[in-house]
Amino acid sequence: MIAEIILVSGFLGAGKTTLIQKWLNEGKLHGKIAIVENDFGDVGVDAALLRSGTIPVTELSAGCICCSLSGDFVRALEDLITRYAPDTILIEPSGVGMLSDVRRACVHPRILPLARVLCAITVVDIKRMQRYLENFGAFYEDQIRRADVIVFSRVEQYPELASSATERIISLNQSARIYFEPWDTLSATEVLQTDEDIEKKRQVIGRRTSAQSTVQRQHFAEEMFQTITIHTDRVFTAEELHTKLQAAEQSCKIMLRAKGVLRSVDGYYLVQYTEGETQIESSQIPGGFLCLIGLGLDAQNFQRIFDGARS
Repeated sequence: MIAEIILVSGFLGAGKTTLIQKWLNEGKLHGKIAIVENDFGDVGVDAALLRSGTIPVTELSAGCICCSLSGDFVRALEDLITRYAPDTILIEPSGVGMLSDVRRACVHPRILPLARVLCAITVVDIKRMQRYLENFGAFYEDQIRRADVIVFSRVEQYPELASSATERIISLNQSARIYFEPWDTLSATEVLQTDEDIEKKRQVIGRRTSAQSTVQRQHFAEEMFQTITIHTDRVFTAEELHTKLQAAEQSCKIMLRAKGVLRSVDGYYLVQYTEGETQIESSQIPGGFLCLIGLGLDAQNFQRIFDGARS
């Protein structure tokens, strides 16, 4: 039996892992499930979050599937299929990965007899989409153009952006199904449907264009972005972390994402930071590390900011 691959793509901080966790909790994905998780940093935070006692997770870190890890990805995917014989494989590429290259890797001659891509989903942060299109151009557009489905995140917070964002998506990808419903009402069954009525159900705002794809790979992710991982045993309060993350962002050219597990006064915090916004929650995963991704990152300066952290 051939396994079905579901790609869950999207830029840094868009909400890919959260969407996957929601679908796993729903329990409606087909058959036996396996996960391939690709973190750009040295430590796989998302892989740790997705692990459970019944679902095997293959972790690829310190690079992108579309860049230096391409060969590793094919080997890892082949091994995962032959070892566990899953019915459904969820693949979460790095947030700075090229979806076109990930799709290409999934049709490698060694993979084709074993699995097929059922659907490629791109999660789009509705608040930051336009700015990312302006700043990252063809790189960011690739994740949109090569998707079968677009799922907007944060629509509840910014409903006024839904119309213009949807029209912009259509100008880049005329065939993708677009969903901007709240996630608590958006099931995996609905997003992954393949019946003939899909086009009737698709919500479209604005006029379709005849724009053709002109995406060209300009840079590998490793050439565009830096990643730094700091380690510290220091105990933080939530307020301290937010202040230090803001200071780290202000000290570099661009800090797109920070994610990790750090000590708190009563255990551990799962820390997520995206351009001025900090999310901190209690973590069952132990740690003492923070991965940062951006441009113009200074490891020594981050060490000073986080008081004695070592890179």
